[in-house]
Amino acid sequence: MATSDRLDRLRNDGTGDDDGAAGFSLAVTAGAVAAVVSLPIIVLVVQATDYGLGHLLGLVTQPSSVQVAVNSVVLTGIVTVGCVAVGVPLAVLTVQTDLPFRRFWTVVGALPLVVPSYIGAFTFIAAFGPRGELADLLAPLGVERIPAIYGLHGAALTLVLFTYPYVFLTTRAALLSFDGTLVEAARTLNHSRWEAFKRVTVPQILPGVAAGTLLSSLYALSDFGTPSLMRYEVFTQQIYVAQRSLGVPEGYPAMLSLQLLAIVAVVLALESRVGGSTSAYISRGASRANRVELGVWKWPALAFCSLVAVLCLGVPLGVLVWWLVRGGEAVFEFDPTAAWNSLRVAVGAAVVATLLALPVAGYSARSTSVTSTVVDRLTYVGYAVPGVVIGVALIYLTTSVDLLTWWLPVGADAVTGVVQSVYKTVPLLVFAYVVRFLPQAVGTVRSSVLQVDPKLTEAARSLGRSSTGAFREVTLPLIAPGVAAGAALVFLTTMKELPATLMLSPIGFETLVSYIWLVRGAGSYGAAAIPALVLVGVSALSMVVILAQERYNG
Repeated sequence: MATSDRLDRLRNDGTGDDDGAAGFSLAVTAGAVAAVVSLPIIVLVVQATDYGLGHLLGLVTQPSSVQVAVNSVVLTGIVTVGCVAVGVPLAVLTVQTDLPFRRFWTVVGALPLVVPSYIGAFTFIAAFGPRGELADLLAPLGVERIPAIYGLHGAALTLVLFTYPYVFLTTRAALLSFDGTLVEAARTLNHSRWEAFKRVTVPQILPGVAAGTLLSSLYALSDFGTPSLMRYEVFTQQIYVAQRSLGVPEGYPAMLSLQLLAIVAVVLALESRVGGSTSAYISRGASRANRVELGVWKWPALAFCSLVAVLCLGVPLGVLVWWLVRGGEAVFEFDPTAAWNSLRVAVGAAVVATLLALPVAGYSARSTSVTSTVVDRLTYVGYAVPGVVIGVALIYLTTSVDLLTWWLPVGADAVTGVVQSVYKTVPLLVFAYVVRFLPQAVGTVRSSVLQVDPKLTEAARSLGRSSTGAFREVTLPLIAPGVAAGAALVFLTTMKELPATLMLSPIGFETLVSYIWLVRGAGSYGAAAIPALVLVGVSALSMVVILAQERYNG
């Protein structure tokens, strides 16, 4: 068989003539991984529907459920619009204008991602709350009360400030790859600069904007800490409370979780429609147009960038340092065991997710079949599912005997004992992290595999190497940077995950996030200073991964 035919076969079905068994094994392994990480969602659906349609409709239509749904949708909508309002102008300013210190503002614009939103929320409360630092400063001036930061406006402001970088980074990437000569061509046709931007630039960058707004919207829907701290009732907060409370209607947490998943599905569909149906001009190169001279608008632009930087970085870091300075003995109450526990579970999740990502990424990159596409998409389900929902599903899975018996009518007793033994254990917690963040590893590994020329593997096979040997000696060294990047991303996001950690951690097992949440609830802010700064510092490492791929143009 000709080499080209062999390569076509390799790409189409993931195997060659001599290693059909290996290709089949890869497909089965990838399918098994997809099935396992989809298990929590399947469990949730089974658990919710087990109560009957009438019971579920009653829960959905009761006033409290409707109000929570409205609150969640309103918050997500405001955050999405706010992120676009902040992220897109920042991207345009740092790419297409003569803004002074553009490289500096690019880095500053991305850095708010290193601050977990719940840390941003309680530092904002400490700074701008009724008894916060701002109130103390204004009291001598006769200002007895300041507007409350709690509620919708506080939650929305906090989430916008700490999630707009998703829109900023994706829009900036779109602008950097945009052929600027198209704008110049529009200008020669007597279009004003604004008309050229609206008719040429916007259609080109809209998919990038849509990708960023999708991430911001999903984050707003899945965030638990910020709405809880801001006392704004949304799905994630209500699910968490219902799961931990006695006397709630049977199946209520599962039903709320399914409602939240329905909204997530709508968001995904809207993004697909906006990002996928956008007609774009064909660019023949990333030729840069002449940068717009801001003139007198330079000072408002600098003021805008400075205000965003102060709110997103100055306030949270300033408050944390202030707590550290004046915390006294409370600062030294921090037990480093919490940091060690965070490190353990984050490393475990990164290793397991990376190992599971290898067969999935290899199969989806080397096959164009419908099966490979389905397997690949199934692994991404967890990333769109909030951590609190995964927590509810895994609690049901490890505590419901009837559920396990329904799945395994033969030998259910033995399996039930094993599954229930992992309830509130470190392995279950790590599994939740893997379900949640496996797509980060799959995405980076698949991108690396796609860059490996199949001819190299084919050459190794022609020299007598087995399929496994060819992968180990040829492919793995070439994709090692992508594998490491995926593991790093899983590690860093695991360190910050709050709801799944609170719901599934073993009794007495403290991590950085659970410790911060505990001392925050007790009002001991000084004790939260060190772990919060450690968490922010570790999160900052993610910017090395992101910004290392940025193309700065000074």
